[in-house]
Formats: sequence, C-alpha cells, structure tokens
Amino acid sequence: MSVNILDQAPTFYTYSQSQAAEHMLNTAITQAKAKISESFEEYLEIFDKFYADDVEVSSEGQQEPIRGKARVGSLLLSFLIPLHVMAEVGGLAISIKETTISGDAADEIHSAWTLNLVGVSGKTCTLNWRTLRKWNGARVVYEHHYDEQRSGEPLTFDDLVFDMIEPVAGFQGGQG
Repeated sequence: MSVNILDQAPTFYTYSQSQAAEHMLNTAITQAKAKISESFEEYLEIFDKFYADDVEVSSEGQQEPIRGKARVGSLLLSFLIPLHVMAEVGGLAISIKETTISGDAADEIHSAWTLNLVGVSGKTCTLNWRTLRKWNGARVVYEHHYDEQRSGEPLTFDDLVFDMIEPVAGFQGGQG
C-alpha cells in the first residue's frame, strides 16, 4: 500500500521527506506541462495542493517578495493563461524539464528548470532558471527564482498560427 506524503500531517518533516514532497511537486509540474494546450486548471490544483497559505515567492530581479497564496496565485495565472492560449490556439509547442541540484543545507532544496517554447515557424525561445524551495511539512513556504536566462529571441505573433474563421455568408460585420 502506498502512502501519500500529503495525506500525512507531521509537524516536523525530515530532509528526506521534504525531498520526497519536492520530487512529487516537480513531477506534477512536468507531467502537467505537456497538457497546457488543453487546460491550465491542473496547475492551479498543483499550486493549491503543494503551497502554504502564507507562501513567499521572490526572484533576483524583484524588489519585494510576493506574499500570500492569493497574490502568488494571481501571478501564476498571469503566466499560465497566455501560455495556454498560445499553445491551444496558436500552436505553440511547450516542453519543460527539471533537474534536482544536490545541496548541503537540510532546509533548502534547489532545482534547475528549462522551458522550451517552439513556435509553428520553428523559432525557439528557451528559458532557464533555478529554484530554491523551503518546506514546512508538505507545503512550500518559500520559493526563490534565480540565475534566470533566456536563449533565442522572444516569439512574436508571426511565430504562432491563428487561423481566422471563414466569414459567415450574408454577415457583414463592422458596417453600419
């Protein structure tokens, strides 16, 4: 019988238990990412399941950290919705890869991420960053993004395909 680490609620998690939760979170993200063209709601479920209500998120280029699940969730949506639309409607191909980085601090877990975005034109933009997470039990309480890099030019409208629907016979929109 397998035990879900999130169903347990110990007040103290060992480093190996935090590593197991980290692995579960990263696996959920990478497996769901392949389905971003279908829906972004799965990411919100992952976020709700793994992140604490009082989570704090920061990055190198950010003045102040973002605090609280509602504020971080809004930021996540501002990233996921356009990505979903570009994948579903514009034909954007998306892949993500995560690699765990060995560390020596018991309360920190680092990982390296690569997000590849490929337009229908064949143009590719790759984003790389590293993430530091701190856990309290089965929930992320702190996440910091650092060493952010981009290779390739940003994708443009020309790198996507938005097929226009054929006009309906007899309809002349825009004319008064």
